[in-house]
Amino acid sequence: MTAAHLPPVLTARPYRYPADFHAVRDLLVETFPITGLGFNWEIRRWDGSHFHDADPVSCAAWRSQIQVWETAEGRIVGAAHTEGEAGYAHLQIHPDYRPELESAMIAWAEAELAAVEADGTRQLTFFVQDYDAPRQRLLRERGYTRQESGGVHRRLYPGERPLPAPTLAEGYILRTVGADDPQDGDRMAALLNAAFNRDFHRGADFLAFARNAPCFRRDLHLVAQTPDGVFAAHVGATYDEANRRGLFEPVCTHPAHRRQGLAQALMFEGLRRLKALGAVQVTVETGDAPAANALYESIGFTEAYTGHYWRRTL
Repeated sequence: MTAAHLPPVLTARPYRYPADFHAVRDLLVETFPITGLGFNWEIRRWDGSHFHDADPVSCAAWRSQIQVWETAEGRIVGAAHTEGEAGYAHLQIHPDYRPELESAMIAWAEAELAAVEADGTRQLTFFVQDYDAPRQRLLRERGYTRQESGGVHRRLYPGERPLPAPTLAEGYILRTVGADDPQDGDRMAALLNAAFNRDFHRGADFLAFARNAPCFRRDLHLVAQTPDGVFAAHVGATYDEANRRGLFEPVCTHPAHRRQGLAQALMFEGLRRLKALGAVQVTVETGDAPAANALYESIGFTEAYTGHYWRRTL
């Protein structure tokens, strides 16, 4: 979608890194209080997409697939992009500009971000909150259908509630993880791969995120460590100071160390630290995994919003 198809006051152009990084990030912070939970990304996800990869070639390739929309004054009010996986599009948009921008952003994503299937067809998927009737209507009009798969946003308000001090099972110690120890990076990668049944996490990637992401704080990245130095569980927390919002991502436990309350203890400690920083609400995203949802409910998180994937074959 070219600028000629937009109102005169708005212009579409490719994303420029690093100049646009903080402009889009500021858009996410600014719009959080005036949109529904999960409407736009949170800062940890934006930072992670930029820095959770030590390979500069991969990072440059991802950034080349971002389009931004700006006002005549140069203020970015929209961005469309992938999250590294072909065929999935994400929109960040200021709600004041939805009528002018949203259709144009979807059209650009269809032209630039769709995945080519084995039979030669092209497919594109958006994740849409169930409360977002306007986007659902736009997608339905363009031929998208809602899928069964989706996700849940959970939220907790710390308020004046007492938060229990963490108690780890015997033999484990609670510690933080920073950006200064390559061995810790490798331990983090081993834990993430085992916990999520993956094989692509590398120690260098975690260290790149820890060293470069503005949202990273060592005091909010907690692990339960065994006596022989293995990372058994990890809870990463982020604090959005402007919105007094905390969030958890990721939350995981090594399969060999589950059912010992490690993640729960780390989350309680994370909540204590976030509350001490001034957080008035804390969020966590989850799918439909029973164990994960049971964990969050045991801590006090309640379901705020659900969303679903919407897909179209182009």
